[in-house]
Amino acid sequence: MSLTSPRRSALADQVIDQLRNEITSGAWPVGSRIPTEPELVEQLGVARNTVREAIRALAHNGLLDIRQGSGTYVVATSELAGVMHRRFADADPRHVAELRGALETAAARMAAERRTPADLRRLDALLTTREAAWRTGEVERFVEADATFHLGIVKASHNEVLTGLYADLGTVLRTFLRHDVGDQLDPESYMDHARLLTAVRERDAERAEREAAAHTRTCRAFTAARAGAS
Repeated sequence: MSLTSPRRSALADQVIDQLRNEITSGAWPVGSRIPTEPELVEQLGVARNTVREAIRALAHNGLLDIRQGSGTYVVATSELAGVMHRRFADADPRHVAELRGALETAAARMAAERRTPADLRRLDALLTTREAAWRTGEVERFVEADATFHLGIVKASHNEVLTGLYADLGTVLRTFLRHDVGDQLDPESYMDHARLLTAVRERDAERAEREAAAHTRTCRAFTAARAGAS
């Protein structure tokens, strides 16, 4: 007897596309809880089973995490990001730090060579947000702001492949950063990113690369120290 795959309804596919768009557009950022099933049923005007099927499909693809008693949360911005998250969830943090260093130093050099005035305006705003997040003392807020600033540097490289890869690794890198930061923000571990932005602004590619390398070396040192203490 031959087996055939069950066909998903066209309506469910439409709902999947709408929910995926909320995720990829940033309307539902990574870490956020999406609306409840009843809320989605009301907003989309479809049956509850259709919403449930769409959520399960996106959870299977790694974009959503269904947590019983808590809700459904965004864990990745694309199917590939979900795969990355599952594949490297238990990776050695030192290996993640090394990968991050390789990507960010290359991106910093290219950003200094290729940045536009619009890139600089965006990076100024992201750095301001990062500094404000640090002053709040809230770890999760700072991790998100720091990761977003670094993604901004990568985007300023205007290398679409590098940017896509870095974005798809975003969940993995944020998990690493949380591990590196720890349970609270330690003033001794604070890293000033203003010099990196200045190097990018002044189109000094070598200095931008050195600044990015210094940041990731410091991260690797803290990660190694934490690993040794555990």
